[in-house]
Amino acid sequence: MTYLNGEASFWLAQSPAAPIPTPLPSAKQDLVIVGGGMTGLWSAYCARQAHPDWAITVIEAKTVGYGASGRNGGWLSTLMPGNRARFAEAVDRAVIDDPDGPVGSARRTGVESVRAFQSALFDSIDEVLDVLETEGIDAEAVRGGHIDVAQSAAGMARLHDLVEGNRRFGYGPEDMQVLDAAETRARINVDNAQGSVFVPGTARIDPALLTEGLARVLRERGVTICEGTRARHIGTGLVSTERGPVSGETIFVCLEGYSDTVAGDLPGLEGRQVIPVFSSMIATEPLPAEAWEQIGWEGRECLGDAAHTFIYAQRTADDRIALGGRGAPYAFGSGLPGDGRVPAEVVDLLRTRLSSLFPTLDVEVAHAWRGALGVTRDWCAGIFFDPAQRIGVARGYAGHGVTATHLAAKTLLDRAAGTPTPLTALPWNDHVSGQWEPEPIRWLGIRSMYKIFNLADEWERITEAQRTSLLARFGARLAGLAE
Repeated sequence: MTYLNGEASFWLAQSPAAPIPTPLPSAKQDLVIVGGGMTGLWSAYCARQAHPDWAITVIEAKTVGYGASGRNGGWLSTLMPGNRARFAEAVDRAVIDDPDGPVGSARRTGVESVRAFQSALFDSIDEVLDVLETEGIDAEAVRGGHIDVAQSAAGMARLHDLVEGNRRFGYGPEDMQVLDAAETRARINVDNAQGSVFVPGTARIDPALLTEGLARVLRERGVTICEGTRARHIGTGLVSTERGPVSGETIFVCLEGYSDTVAGDLPGLEGRQVIPVFSSMIATEPLPAEAWEQIGWEGRECLGDAAHTFIYAQRTADDRIALGGRGAPYAFGSGLPGDGRVPAEVVDLLRTRLSSLFPTLDVEVAHAWRGALGVTRDWCAGIFFDPAQRIGVARGYAGHGVTATHLAAKTLLDRAAGTPTPLTALPWNDHVSGQWEPEPIRWLGIRSMYKIFNLADEWERITEAQRTSLLARFGARLAGLAE
C-alpha cells in the first residue's frame, strides 16, 4: 500500500507553503512572539485587537503552523490541558501556605478555581468560532460536539467516572450527555459500542486552515511575521535569531514541544520542564456514500474512545476519517519529529485501531504523519510571566491545545499588563509541574507507561473486565494521569 508519509501533516499538505520572505524589523517592537503556532498567532491577534498602535512581530523557524498547531486532530474541544485534580491540589496548597496572599484571595479553593478554568475554556470555543466568522476564516468548522465511546464494560465504567469528574470540575447538565449503546450507534456506528458520553460544545476544524487564516488576517493588519527565522537565544528585551537580532519591550515564548530549541533564562522552562511527546495520525482516502450510510457520523462529531491507549478522530470536510493515537510516543534525548514521518508499525497500529472501530470498512490510508506535544512531568499546562525580564511563556498543553492556545494568549496579555484579572487567577498561572527525570530513565519511563496501557487494554479485552485493571491504575498513578 502506498501512502504519503510525513510532509508535516495531511492538513498542511493540502496547501503547502514556503516561508514568506520578510525583513526583520529594525525598530524596537512592543511585542515579539517566538513561535508561529496557535498560541503565538492568537497572542498577536488579541494584542492587535487591544492595541492597534503596537508594533508586533512573530518569529517562526519554519512556516506558520508547522509544529503541533498544523498537525493535530482538529478538536476545538472543552478538554482541559492538564490534570484537574492536580490543579485543584496546587491551588489548595498555595492557600494553606499563604492564606492572605494573592493566590488565596483570588482563587479561593482549588475546585472553584478549576471550575472557573473550565468556564473560560467554554468561552474560548465560542470566541474562536466568532473570530472565524467575523474574519472570514474558513477552517471547515462544524460544532458537532465530541463523543467518547466505550467498547467494553471497563471502558463504560471509566466513562461514568469521567462524568462524575466533569460534574465536579465545572460541566453542567447541558454540557454532556450519557448515551446508551443504541443511542451511541445511532450517532456513529462503532462496533461493539457499549455506550458513550456526548459533549456538545466541541467543534471540528482543519487546524492548518485556522493558522493560515489567522496569519493572513495578521499580515493585513500590519503584524510582521518572519517565517524561516530560527530563534537562538532569548533574553531581556532581545531575541537573537539566525538572521539577526529583534528587540522588544515584551517577549512571549510560544514554542510548546520545541521549547528546548532556544536558549535563555525563561520562566517555566528551567531545566527539564517540557519534553516532546509524539502523537501520530493517519487520514484515509475519501469514503464513498454507501460507507457513510453504514457508519452514520452525520453530525461530524469528534470521536474518541475510553481505551487507555486512546484514539481521537474526525470526519473531514471531504469525507475522510482522520484518526490519531500515541504509537512510538518518545524519542531518546527528547528528539523532534522533523517532517513528521511515521514508522510503518505505527501506521499499521492506527489502521488496526480504525478497523476495530469499523471492522466492515475497506479503507485505504492516504497520509500518515506525526507531531510533538509539549508535555510536563504532571501533564499540566502552565502560563508564566517574569515582570523583570518582561518575558512570558505558555507551555505543556499535552495534546489539548486547540482551545487552550486561545485562552493562553489572552492570559499572557493580562499577565503582561500587570493588573489582576479573572484569567490571571486561573490555576495554570505559575503552575509548578516539576522536572522530568534524566535519560535514560525518562525514555524507559515513558515507553514503559505506554506498554502498561497497551497491556491493560488487551487484558480488559481478553477477560471482559467490568472495571479498570489494577495494571492500568498503577500506570496512571505512575504517570500522574489519575484524577
